[in-house]
Amino acid sequence: MSTTEPLPAETRAWTVEHPGPVGGPPPGPLAWGRRALGAPGPQDILVEVEACGVCRTDLHLAEGDLSPRLARCTPGHEVVGRVLAAGAGVGGFAVGDRAGVAWLARTCGGCGYCRSGRENLCPESRYTGWDRHGGYAGHLTADARFAYRLPEGPPAEELAPLLCAGIIGYRALERAELPAGGLLGIYGFGASAHLTAQVALARGARVAVFTRAAAARRLALELGAVFAGDSYDPPPQPLDAAVLFAPVGELVPVALAALDRGGTLAVAGIHLTDIPVLNYQQHLFQERTLRSVTANTRADGLAFLAEAARARPVVHVTRYPLRRADAALADLAADRVTGVAVLVPE
Repeated sequence: MSTTEPLPAETRAWTVEHPGPVGGPPPGPLAWGRRALGAPGPQDILVEVEACGVCRTDLHLAEGDLSPRLARCTPGHEVVGRVLAAGAGVGGFAVGDRAGVAWLARTCGGCGYCRSGRENLCPESRYTGWDRHGGYAGHLTADARFAYRLPEGPPAEELAPLLCAGIIGYRALERAELPAGGLLGIYGFGASAHLTAQVALARGARVAVFTRAAAARRLALELGAVFAGDSYDPPPQPLDAAVLFAPVGELVPVALAALDRGGTLAVAGIHLTDIPVLNYQQHLFQERTLRSVTANTRADGLAFLAEAARARPVVHVTRYPLRRADAALADLAADRVTGVAVLVPE
């Protein structure tokens, strides 16, 4: 293991103790304390966290929408930090390097999905902040093969949201198959959506945003959207493609009905409330398509980070001290966050 400094034996961390609603009476689902740090494995890096984005998936884990897969798991999978140590088998990272740790934590590498470039569908896939402890902490370990080298210039809190909000939005945009110069509908306008909109605009698309939050509608127009309305408003004209970021199944038929002939709706979330009964003629006929989005591949991550380096999307950050991660999740649940919430060390 390559390091010249003593490694920390434990770290400050939040853990999911009792999944349930956030923002209610104490004690709530999360607990703040200290957690032991195991020694990094041969393929692992030990990272000191500089910033960690707050994702709606973290909220789903805390509230029990996602069944826990690791006891007392530390959430967080949009992590920017510095490498403190690297295992003997690690290539591509050295002590002191800036690293990004994202949602996809490991795949088997040998199944048909992995061999065909679809590792996001690997049955053995594992995830940061769900199967492995995540970044709501001072430190974490990560498989270096699934981490990203990050540039030195941008602030950590602006890079962190790119690692999930950005990457999954990129994959959702690809799945939506928006034609060149087309009109993209975006339903929900949080962390991922406000980055995806900017990528689409940089590609020459037009963007229409549908969200219940007035502050989010104002931000959408400031970023260049041609329309910003309520979640159930009709579009100014039929949409060529759409992405659903809000975890609200009731919006699926709304978005499908707003599509033009041949349009595609991509559902970007890991969790969605029940979808109402669809009417074939109204929602799917004329070759409208409904598609899901499942995680991402490392190739998606590399492609998005390269595109973001060119497009330089503006990341609208609300900073929270690490000790206030529970408040950040409560604000996210109540739609009090415009843009993206990011945890930073105190």
